[in-house]
Amino acid sequence: MHLKISAVMLVALLSGCVSTTESNSQDTDKSVNTPALVQVSGASAEQIASRLWYGETPAEQLVPLDATELEDLWQRIQLQLTFNVPQTRPIVEQRNFYSQHQSYLDRVANRAQPFLYHIVQELEKRNMPLELALLPIVESAFDPFAYSHARASGMWQFMPATGTRFGLKQNFWYDGRRDVIESTRAALDYLQYLYNTLEHDWLNAIAAYNAGEGRIGRAIRANKKRRLPTDFWSLDLPAETTVYVPKLLALVDILKRPDDFDIVWKFIANEPKIAVVPTDGQIDLAIAADLAELSVAELQALNPGFNQWATDPDGPHHLVLPLAKADNFARLLAQTPAADRLQWQSYTVSSGDTLGKIARQYKTTVDAISRLNKLSGNTIRIGQHLLIPMSAKAADKYELSQQNRIAQAQGRSSGNVKTEYIVKSGDTLWDISREHKVTVAELAKWNGMVQRDPLKPGQKLVMWHDSSSNASTAITRTVRYKVRKGDSLARIAQRFSVSVAEIVKWNNINTDRYLQPGQQLKLIVAVTQV
Repeated sequence: MHLKISAVMLVALLSGCVSTTESNSQDTDKSVNTPALVQVSGASAEQIASRLWYGETPAEQLVPLDATELEDLWQRIQLQLTFNVPQTRPIVEQRNFYSQHQSYLDRVANRAQPFLYHIVQELEKRNMPLELALLPIVESAFDPFAYSHARASGMWQFMPATGTRFGLKQNFWYDGRRDVIESTRAALDYLQYLYNTLEHDWLNAIAAYNAGEGRIGRAIRANKKRRLPTDFWSLDLPAETTVYVPKLLALVDILKRPDDFDIVWKFIANEPKIAVVPTDGQIDLAIAADLAELSVAELQALNPGFNQWATDPDGPHHLVLPLAKADNFARLLAQTPAADRLQWQSYTVSSGDTLGKIARQYKTTVDAISRLNKLSGNTIRIGQHLLIPMSAKAADKYELSQQNRIAQAQGRSSGNVKTEYIVKSGDTLWDISREHKVTVAELAKWNGMVQRDPLKPGQKLVMWHDSSSNASTAITRTVRYKVRKGDSLARIAQRFSVSVAEIVKWNNINTDRYLQPGQQLKLIVAVTQV
């Protein structure tokens, strides 16, 4: 894809400066267009990106560049940033926080590794600002399992109602808010809608993503009535939102000029990491993991939308897999009969049984049992034989299922005496907390809940009182790196997540000598982690 970059942006990049206003300015650009990358005549794509990254290239040497030629995905984003970043106190405070927490940004980069390329591609296809690729850092630190006190879920932190509004299915089997592919589609749909609705101002759209379009719309109408500006900086907004947008802009500023803040953005290769592979029906995640040559936890980490041991009977009928394993999985799946993609157990109905009771016992749904047995209603009779879908492996082998994530939360506490409680009809967290002399917040935390979550009869809760690693697989590639002024072995090692000793070994470096600008280094870098 060939893109275009504005002359103003080029001058800012090449001078090593960030487009800013005076520290007391509240101005911001309202129209944001995606610019193109640039190339220096006679130089490789990586050399050009490095020159722009370090502000070393004169503007008169620029010619068009294909973004896909860059090796570092962060550079691909950095060279297309267009937002104005005023040096206001809220932005500087947030920037100071991020710049003092390199380890946090390292964790974010590790989580973003499989999915960031997909997000960048989707933004470019829609001609949306690349700044939005940083929004999951603000929302969830790129954690697809994140769950907020307000019941927002997933990397993009969708509330249940908003998720439904933008086509994210949520049921026993599946929560589209955690599906990275589907939630990214929905988030970009939502942000584009907000931009079109709220003055065609991206900062207003981002604010509305946090506070809701109604709240931002009312603030805009209030300012219009008083004949005041309607840009983000001029609106009367909730305190959380007045910090939310500066958090994003602080990250933008740090990505524009990382050296100014002594920040290293961990290398992420500018290439696809994942593929979406059709399954043509429901499949047990353990069986799918075997076909994909992954652990169940690795498969679930790439497909966090699936709550249970299998995919949703009604779809989506696809899985996200590492790109290198997708073709072989598709071939093996095609050779696996539909009857072998799930396991069933024969069950004889006894007195007192209901479909709901049987479904809870086998951790499935009434609908799944009815469909498998071609039942026309919920009536069953004593002695009737039913086929019950069941997991291929023990429940604890599906480490990241909803059940096991709750169990893990229930098993973490500073207390050493564990009490279990079975929810009865009419119970509330408040009543249970008072009865057991704990706080509502503690009760929710111990059970992987938020305080507003509804309780269900038969649900098990745990309480704690005092008496007195996922495995990962990696694919490597060789990267050629040109030493820049101010580089050191330690700084290069930090950026590419390798050791100084490895760099010395790969390049036969004499450690008694200093690195020289222009020196070429060979680095063997992990580019995919799942």
